[in-house]
Amino acid sequence: MTEKILRKGTYCLLINLKTNQLIQIGRKGKINFNKGCYVYVGSAMNSLEGRIRRHLRKDKKMHWHVDYLLDNPSSHIVQVFFSDDGVKHECDLATYIAGEGTGIQGFGCSDCKCHSHLIYFSKIDEAEDACENGFKNSDLKLKELDDLLG
Repeated sequence: MTEKILRKGTYCLLINLKTNQLIQIGRKGKINFNKGCYVYVGSAMNSLEGRIRRHLRKDKKMHWHVDYLLDNPSSHIVQVFFSDDGVKHECDLATYIAGEGTGIQGFGCSDCKCHSHLIYFSKIDEAEDACENGFKNSDLKLKELDDLLG
């Protein structure tokens, strides 16, 4: 019998928002989101693959801030970057990427002291570059969605 490997690590979701939107984010309230690309930085120390697959599903219970953004019909995940080195690099990576874009105050970081774990970019290539540079800056082996699902 083949034993399934339980991956642990940090990930970035690149989320494209097609139009300006006012979105209710759980108890956080309504937030104005500009059309463009958002990078959500998270981690999973239980099952990285399970967490990423959950984010990719449309039908799910609303739990995290990002679930509300992803539930909007104008948003969709265009890419996933991750590292499965077993270490939680979420805050360092979010801080680095936020230096390249504009953080959405208090989004996705209610369990830490970070400014934000959701960063806005007007162009997708800027978001991709920020993620790639963030992983490189943290000496993390960058993997993409195909590496997980393929």
